[in-house]
Amino acid sequence: MTEVLTAAQMRAIETEAMACGAVTGLELMERAGAGVVAAVLEAWPQMAAARVLVLCGPGNNGGDGYVIARLLAAAGAQVVVCALADPVTPDARAMRAAWPGPVVGPADLDWPDFRASALVVDAMFGIGLARDIGAGVWGLLEMAKASACKLVAVDILSGLCAESGRGRATGGYLEWPADLTVTFQRPKLGHYLDAGAQMSGRLVVVPLGLEPQIDALLRADGAAVVDLTTASAASLAKGAGHKFSHGHAVIVSGDHGRAGAARLAARGALRIGAGLVTLTSPVGAMAENAARLDAVMLRPVAEFGALLTDARVSALCLGPGMGLGPDQVALLADALRVGVKPRPTVLDADALTLIARDKALFGLVHAACVLTPHGGEFARLFPDLAARLEAVAVGGPAYSKVDAARAAARRAGCVVLFKGADTVIAAPDGRCAINAAAYERAVPWLATAGAGDVLAGFIAGLLARGLPAFDAACTAAWLHVDCARSFGPGLIAEDLPEEVPRVLRALGV
Repeated sequence: MTEVLTAAQMRAIETEAMACGAVTGLELMERAGAGVVAAVLEAWPQMAAARVLVLCGPGNNGGDGYVIARLLAAAGAQVVVCALADPVTPDARAMRAAWPGPVVGPADLDWPDFRASALVVDAMFGIGLARDIGAGVWGLLEMAKASACKLVAVDILSGLCAESGRGRATGGYLEWPADLTVTFQRPKLGHYLDAGAQMSGRLVVVPLGLEPQIDALLRADGAAVVDLTTASAASLAKGAGHKFSHGHAVIVSGDHGRAGAARLAARGALRIGAGLVTLTSPVGAMAENAARLDAVMLRPVAEFGALLTDARVSALCLGPGMGLGPDQVALLADALRVGVKPRPTVLDADALTLIARDKALFGLVHAACVLTPHGGEFARLFPDLAARLEAVAVGGPAYSKVDAARAAARRAGCVVLFKGADTVIAAPDGRCAINAAAYERAVPWLATAGAGDVLAGFIAGLLARGLPAFDAACTAAWLHVDCARSFGPGLIAEDLPEEVPRVLRALGV
């Protein structure tokens, strides 16, 4: 997995590297600036002879900006440097002194300066910003984007919180995304969460030679570091055995006319590799389900209790199209009551609504569960956490989806998969991963009815096969996006399970 860092973690890594003598602050700035210039010229070789405007802030992000200006000028660009204020750190002051050209202030810039520039470099604040950027900076970036020049963000777009991906500006600043963001050593949470991916353009990560310090951070407190999800052939390959060796998933269906969601989940569980899948449903839906399914076994819901006593049933999935009546409440309570050992259970859709309504039912949620709420369901389950996500950030790092998912997992005592284009998966012990459908993995066509039901089935199938809850949720989420990528535009939910074999072959399974 790829680590995704907070601003505080990145600062600690840099501080440790400088404290042990591995690198100086000036060397880090030089490496960062050179990395940005290399990324710019790779994306747009013509910028070596273009007019470039570099906006430098007073901190070390501004110091990077002075390096970028110097190196672009050396490559042949006509560079104008604008400083918001005098540098306030020794390293930034040294890099400004090394810049051979003039420096203008914001008051010296006007619309024609932006119109004449092919490239604007935002080196104003970087990942350390913990306040509103103010109308002046907002205006500079508004002019940059309105002028049709390319906008490059150094580390992160000014006004974007590096911890949460939320905006740090008033007046609609987030209408103006970067074309390219160049960050250092590892991506930051704000590049993937909330509006972060939308506002970052293309994301390039430049190494700074700090791998030993990152390894030390992971050894010291690996659970505090967020990862990007992935999947491997080793975790998905099937060994020799019979169908029960690969698990038995039971999916609960709704009644006639509401059973499609459960069928999608069942198909997902089967395709992802569960040895057997049983769909249990009210009598009124049996004929409908039988007409649409072949390899999935069918049982009437009256036999659900018997299935719960069958030790060969290795995972449950409740919620997709299940219904919200008293019968479903009783069924859910039976499923959640722990016997000798809690059975891995996916709670999605209607099951989430039911436990949100009933504290006693929520109290039955156990450590082997995986909750899969979208934003609305999350707000019903954890209204205080959702309110913090919606609140305007005033100072300090803004409350993030990672914060909310971790808090929810601790409170529920189980894995929570908080869905969205920036899906976050969290475990009660603090482990956390982001499954971002962003950048090269962007799949806007995945926003289609029934896709979440298939995801619930994917998770149930992997749980049935024996994957731990956190690993099953992360792997399923990654495969869900990759199946959508493999199929392409025009996708409907029914296509997702059918794309699994192609994706698994590509992984070498």
